[in-house]
Amino acid sequence: MNQIKSIFKNTSWMTVSQAVTSLCAFIWTIIIARYLGVSDYGIVSFAISFTALTIIIMDLGMSTYATRELSRDKNQISKYVNNILPFKILLSIALFLISWVILYLMGYDVLTIEVTLIFTIEMFFMSMVNFFNGIFQAFEELKYQAMGTILNSGLLLVGILITIGLNLGVIAIAGSYTVAYLIFLIFMIIKFVQKFGVPGFEFDLSFWKDTVIKSAPFGLTNFFYTIYFSIDIVMLSYLSGDYATGLYKSAYNIINVFTTFYAVYQFTIFPVMSKFFVESKNLLKVSYEQSVKYLLLIILPISIYALLYARPIINLIYSNQYSLASVPMQILIWTVAFLFVNGAASVLLNAIDKEFTVTKIYIVAAVFNVILNSIMIPNFGYNGAAIATVLSEILICGLTTYCIFKTDFKPDWNLLKTVFKLIISTIVLGIVLYYVNINMWLAIPIGFVVYVVMLFITRTIDDVDKFIIKELLDKN
Repeated sequence: MNQIKSIFKNTSWMTVSQAVTSLCAFIWTIIIARYLGVSDYGIVSFAISFTALTIIIMDLGMSTYATRELSRDKNQISKYVNNILPFKILLSIALFLISWVILYLMGYDVLTIEVTLIFTIEMFFMSMVNFFNGIFQAFEELKYQAMGTILNSGLLLVGILITIGLNLGVIAIAGSYTVAYLIFLIFMIIKFVQKFGVPGFEFDLSFWKDTVIKSAPFGLTNFFYTIYFSIDIVMLSYLSGDYATGLYKSAYNIINVFTTFYAVYQFTIFPVMSKFFVESKNLLKVSYEQSVKYLLLIILPISIYALLYARPIINLIYSNQYSLASVPMQILIWTVAFLFVNGAASVLLNAIDKEFTVTKIYIVAAVFNVILNSIMIPNFGYNGAAIATVLSEILICGLTTYCIFKTDFKPDWNLLKTVFKLIISTIVLGIVLYYVNINMWLAIPIGFVVYVVMLFITRTIDDVDKFIIKELLDKN
């Protein structure tokens, strides 16, 4: 199977899994938000955001580093797995204890601490799952990750339905997340054993030290990336209370549905780009350029649709009590467009051993985001937090683009022309939907037709796209 078909196969598996996850998440988001109410939903939102920072430390970037190195030399799998597994376990135990101390010193009530610690346990399971996923990604075998993701989503939905049906409360909601990820981890371990054998524990301290040092840029990038995607919720909880946090998080959850599909791209293309860096520089450059094109082709029309129909979407999902969340949703949706472009750039830089550059960029962006949130939240509340997030992504876009133009992989001007054509097509789509003024359901097929027509009118689909399509259809 050639590389294009391999990418298509893995992308298909991951797209199906993310579609199932998004559907399940759509359902459990509605029922959890309505069951808990705005204030208790704010507690869950805080717990998820707080523990999202701890999972970065539990991993330290080792999963990403292992994926890149094993994609280049698969014979080292035993060395990486047998050493990283025990190290991650010890690190996670320490993080759990530290989290409890921090929550206690911050003065949170008992319920908030209990919910957050339960989610911390879930993050340990998630961290271990991510490591096994990274191993399979290096071998370009993403079907196991896709299967596990579908299993996890289904179990979580069932657990939440049972919890709400029995009226077990917010603690049981948190427990449902944790149990679902535990079963996901067990599934991944079984698949790993079937394919590679039983892993062992090695305590090679020199290897630990070397791995931590080389993984640090990836870990720091993930940490600071998470800061400006999570610190706004933590700061909202502290500065504006649970109600504002619940409204903001409700909009954020919808945005996260779209960002999950970016993960499909990242999981699929990162090991491929890492391999191309040592095998074919030209294919690496083409991979990056086509990635930017396809990611924008998908997300731009979705962004316009969300901008125009934010309020009915919010009311449909959460009911009228969350209607104020429509404005932060209209702002946050543009985060996704820049996230897709920035993600492609970050994957390229990480694949060509420029991870320190990526780390520096995200440190700057995180500091920028924290400063903006400290200014915007007291003055504009959750809308200010949304604006700060978008501005941070714009900053990252400028910095990553500048860094890529200093490498041998700077894109051709044809990419800029393509982006311009996509923007024009999206603007026309927005104008049509705005003036036609139809309901949100009818706007989907009409908008699709308008957008496809504009793609052909602007000749956005070029010879490279046609070659890829023919390759998938065995026509070349």
